[in-house]
Amino acid sequence: MSGSRCQTLYPFSGERHRQGLRFAAGELLTLLQVPDGGWWEGQKEDGLRGWFPASYVQLLEQKPRKVTPQPGEDSLNCPLPPGWQSYMSPQGHRYYVNTFTNETTWERPSSVPGTPRSPGSQKSAVPAANGYHTPVTPMHQMEPGHMSLRKPSGDPQSPGSPRVPRRLARESSRTINCVTFPHPDTMQEQQLLKPTEWSYCDYFWADKKDPQGNNTVSGFEILLQKQLKGKQMQKEMAEFVRERIKIEEEYAKNLSKLSQNSLAAQEEGTLGEAWAQLKKSLADEAEVHLKFSSKLQSEVEKPLLNFRENFKKDMKKYDHHIADLRKQLASRYTAVEKARKALTERQKDLEMKTQQLEIKLTNKTEEEIKKARRKSTQAGDDLMRCVDLYNQAQSKWFEEMVTSTLELERLEVERVEMIRQHLCQYTQLRHETDMFNQSTIEPVDQLLQKVEPAKDRELWVQEHKTGDIRPVDMEI
Repeated sequence: MSGSRCQTLYPFSGERHRQGLRFAAGELLTLLQVPDGGWWEGQKEDGLRGWFPASYVQLLEQKPRKVTPQPGEDSLNCPLPPGWQSYMSPQGHRYYVNTFTNETTWERPSSVPGTPRSPGSQKSAVPAANGYHTPVTPMHQMEPGHMSLRKPSGDPQSPGSPRVPRRLARESSRTINCVTFPHPDTMQEQQLLKPTEWSYCDYFWADKKDPQGNNTVSGFEILLQKQLKGKQMQKEMAEFVRERIKIEEEYAKNLSKLSQNSLAAQEEGTLGEAWAQLKKSLADEAEVHLKFSSKLQSEVEKPLLNFRENFKKDMKKYDHHIADLRKQLASRYTAVEKARKALTERQKDLEMKTQQLEIKLTNKTEEEIKKARRKSTQAGDDLMRCVDLYNQAQSKWFEEMVTSTLELERLEVERVEMIRQHLCQYTQLRHETDMFNQSTIEPVDQLLQKVEPAKDRELWVQEHKTGDIRPVDMEI
């Protein structure tokens, strides 16, 4: 398919791949590489090249030339069997297609209807669309295949087209969240959206079993639980600070009460002054702790409680949005399955009526075949439409998962940074409180340095003396 042309269906920013190709809807691209895995490499008309999702483009039709019968080959004496058509490949080689069974061969079929001349013929491969093969014509047989977001070409393919064996096809993909992914053993190494970081957007696509092992939890649900747990931890931190505030308030109350105690109030002199200052320092320290508790409440506790008050409600919006997309994806998946089964039934009905026509040719049988073909064509169109809707839902789910996980990552970083800042504020207030407490005790230290026992004795004696002359000895 390399060298084929395709047209973009949707705009692509190129940010989902390290070497992504940015384009708008409606541009023409030349395919360079079309490996399995859903990512193709292409080149724009201006020469820019890069990778993009295969579901974002549609292959342009390159119809093979239908060949007219050549003299001596497809003559009236040797017509092709019913249902066989002759085509010319782009390389100029003639091949034959059975429009009933989608069987192709390089060799001219024999005159036996539906049987090629050589056993070496093989059915043409059917393009796959996200784990489901869409019909090349509405009558082609459906087969499960490897994941490829390729658009159907609508034309018969030349023999020798690559085809995945049935057994390998079943083992090369797996379904998670109703989305078909390649099997890890067969897919190429996944390109991380943020290869240098352990980002949420790269590691939470699959489901995970719960601790009991009974049910599964989606990766996005794990991220939501992480956010809600962080909110709960934040609330508990605020409660812890509230308890600290209560201790400070009670401590300040007790200090203030103790400062008004009358014990040792009659102490005199310089020691009495130092004692009075010590009691006053208790009142000052109580004021400092009251201010500390007030700032803790306004600058630490309240911001922790008020930060994202509607956080839980916002998380529910995220959850409901992604869950709705998952339900829509599951619904599209079911519709594809239903359309695939309907097409299979129409094909069987058409095959049965065709066999009846070969046995007995009647106008009624021909009319039934035409009717069966119309129904088969309609079923094929329905399947293609369901596959397109499924791919669109898958693309929407992918975009929203990336956007939402990156937003949750941003919210978590913001939450941690906010808590860090307020805990730093707590330590700063604590240091300031210690400094103020030190300032309340400094006057006490100064007065204690001035305490002089001799001077206190002198002042006391002067105030309380009863006489200043010693009695004279009496003479007999």
